[in-house]
Amino acid sequence: MADLLIELFSEEIPARMQARAREDLKKLVTDGLVEAGLTYASAGAFSTPRRLVLSVEGLTAESRPVREERKGPATTAPAQAVEGFLRSTGLTLDQLERRADKKGETFYAVIEKPGRTAEAIVAEVLEAVIRSFPWPKSMRWGNGTLRWVRPLQSILCLLSDEAGAHVVPLTVDGIAAGNTTEGHRFMGIGRFTVSGFDDYVVKLKRAKVVLDAAEREAAIWQGAQNLAFAAGMEVVADPGLLAEVAGLVEWPVPLMGRIGEDFLGLPPEVLQTSMKEHQKFFSVRNPKTGRIEGFVTVANIEAADGGEVILKGNQKVLAARLSDAKFFWENDLRVAKSGMGEWAEGLKAVTFQAKLGSQAERVSRYDALINDLSPFMPDLQVDDAKEAARIAKLDLRSAMVGEFPELQGIMGRYYALDAGKKAEVADAVRDHWRPKGESDSVPTEMISVAVALADKLDVLTGFWVIGEKPTGSKDPFALRRAALGAIRLILENGLRLPLLRLFAAAAQLHVNRGSAPNWDGVPADLLAFFHDRLKVTLRDQGISHDIIDACLAMPGNDDLTLLVKRAEALAVVMKTEDGANLIQGYKRANKLWIQAMEKDGHKDSDAFKKAIEILNEAEAADGVEYSFGPDIKFAETDEERALFAALDTAEAIITPAMAAEDFPTAMAAMASLRAPIDAFFTAVQVNSDNQIVRRNRLNLLHRIRAICSGVADLNRIEG
Repeated sequence: MADLLIELFSEEIPARMQARAREDLKKLVTDGLVEAGLTYASAGAFSTPRRLVLSVEGLTAESRPVREERKGPATTAPAQAVEGFLRSTGLTLDQLERRADKKGETFYAVIEKPGRTAEAIVAEVLEAVIRSFPWPKSMRWGNGTLRWVRPLQSILCLLSDEAGAHVVPLTVDGIAAGNTTEGHRFMGIGRFTVSGFDDYVVKLKRAKVVLDAAEREAAIWQGAQNLAFAAGMEVVADPGLLAEVAGLVEWPVPLMGRIGEDFLGLPPEVLQTSMKEHQKFFSVRNPKTGRIEGFVTVANIEAADGGEVILKGNQKVLAARLSDAKFFWENDLRVAKSGMGEWAEGLKAVTFQAKLGSQAERVSRYDALINDLSPFMPDLQVDDAKEAARIAKLDLRSAMVGEFPELQGIMGRYYALDAGKKAEVADAVRDHWRPKGESDSVPTEMISVAVALADKLDVLTGFWVIGEKPTGSKDPFALRRAALGAIRLILENGLRLPLLRLFAAAAQLHVNRGSAPNWDGVPADLLAFFHDRLKVTLRDQGISHDIIDACLAMPGNDDLTLLVKRAEALAVVMKTEDGANLIQGYKRANKLWIQAMEKDGHKDSDAFKKAIEILNEAEAADGVEYSFGPDIKFAETDEERALFAALDTAEAIITPAMAAEDFPTAMAAMASLRAPIDAFFTAVQVNSDNQIVRRNRLNLLHRIRAICSGVADLNRIEG
């Protein structure tokens, strides 16, 4: 067994690309080794701003010899067929074997591949990986043909075993692999040799490089917290920024500075965003005032003066940035205090989408959408919601949002408050964008919920009307995210919305504008899109696809809250022994019932979905009504009479429970039928020779189906 160490050393790799590059290097190399016949025990990938590293442990010394037999064409086949077979195998005609079989004589190719050393395989695989590495962006330099994210400077490739370490012979575009690397750009010790991964990590650290990104993140966060704590402050957590900064430095040195007094009056979101986007600073909050009063920057060097010069330079640049932000803020406040009319007029010139009009036109549709939503949101203050909707997009015209688009809505709230709007109206302006993603919280105030839903219903139905739906992995208008946001708004607030009706009304608004001639098919197709998104969510919660399908098949499936309540209750029941076994009895009742229909001459019934048609035909042919209701006086066995009693008891519970949407109670009562149904089928022959008894038992099977299928379409449940 051997251990493999690979380092690809280059100029700075963008921080945003490093995590993906680590995983790509690991997968591409290990997949290539395995495909070539090697095995390994474990592998780990690492990165710093200037290097990608892979460590593979327990690598086999060589691949096993392979003997492969391939059957070819008949010896009498046309010459072209034989030549094609020879090309695919790499053999000549005299190397093929002739073997007799039932149809005559056939060519066979026996291909023997000897084992290869790990050294040869590693060299071949690594060169291929380097030359085809999937960087999002890459470049060429000098006179070479190699493309890499930034100029590649050296390759370290070592195989180590009991006998020691040796370099894998490999040259890529004039760069020969070796056993040396270098540490920190400024604090390093020049190039040095390494003998394996452990030696590599230790020597890198001596050369002021922390190899593991997770270790750098921990050092940055701990250092920042210590600095803030010493000043009586706290660092604002930002995992995304932490990961990015860890990709910018090889030897993190956190430094803390203060924000100038002139800028402390800016909204905290402005300070945080400006420092994060422009400077990669962490915000530091004063817990006593709640204001952002400081920052932590992370240097990539241990300065002799403790970082004073670095901090002064950063504070100078920060002051210039915040001066711009303060200018934007003060000018925006002037417009806000005057009523924001200037922005409202300007919104007419902001195109949302060519076929869907301007942002001003979007806002005009919100009024009607809120009217449509209001009957299903009884606590909604409709006038306040409409006012919030009218001003929800105005901050798009503000200078601050022009500079920092991610502050949309957040700045709108500040401007609404300065314009004298109610706090709940201002909050709705901020929240109408939410939830922006899985980690974002959902607004709960009905005004905010109504405006957020109006926004998402408008964008979804609009793009459906003009035929711009997501296709495959392409979703340029983030419609999947909009649908998931709408679903979360509905479910987490327990709203009972008739989505088909709302989709139709929203689509009609676009048709009225002239975006498309009609909205036929849009509501149903968009509901199916919602159902697909909901299925993923429910599966993540452990609810299987067949249970979801069983509930989707029921009436009212455009009421997502009702749908989820039904699915959750059914999932709980199906985890019990009674629930799981009841399905077998239910399906057996259906099967026998359908077989009886077919026996009576109704042969077109090959699926349960045609059961109603078959029943109608059977009733017409037999002159009886199978669904009229079984009569206990025709019951011949104790098990049959017990099933009658159990169905009476269950129905008395299920009917009011379903009316009250108490699905857990209804489904528990349904599950209780398992034992009497099992006993019935064990003791009773449904197709009795006595036609009266037979028909009565068929009616009893129909009653089982009727009682159980009112809860969910159990026929769709597997097992």
